[in-house]
Amino acid sequence: MKITQEVVLDLLPVYLAGEASPDTRALVEEYMKQDEALARRIRLQFAENLSKAAPSALAPDLELRSLRRTRKLIGWQRRLTGIGVVFVMFGLTCQLTFSGGHVTEFHFLMRDFPGLFGACVSIGLICLVASFIIRRHLRVTAL
Repeated sequence: MKITQEVVLDLLPVYLAGEASPDTRALVEEYMKQDEALARRIRLQFAENLSKAAPSALAPDLELRSLRRTRKLIGWQRRLTGIGVVFVMFGLTCQLTFSGGHVTEFHFLMRDFPGLFGACVSIGLICLVASFIIRRHLRVTAL
């Protein structure tokens, strides 16, 4: 099968980006050995594109600020998860009464203190939802 210059030019962006398979790289390099004019043109175009590339306009301390912000958010996520679990578990406490080695009465304290139960579970769920939101934000935030 004869490889034409158009085929090599179609493969060139993938080759220059470093995303070509080993077989494709070998094919392009072999063709460039045979066609010196094309190889020279590719080298000049590559050098020209490199010289036109502008340096990044990002702040020099952006990485450090991003790291600090991420650590801070992870700390808040951990705290909120812990507080949420404690409040939900506190709201679900129960009372056991033993008599003669057997449980004679068992009930959740929400029966005796419904207001306190509602407040504890609400605070716990709010903390857990906030923790989930932070977790989601840390996963999907683009740079």
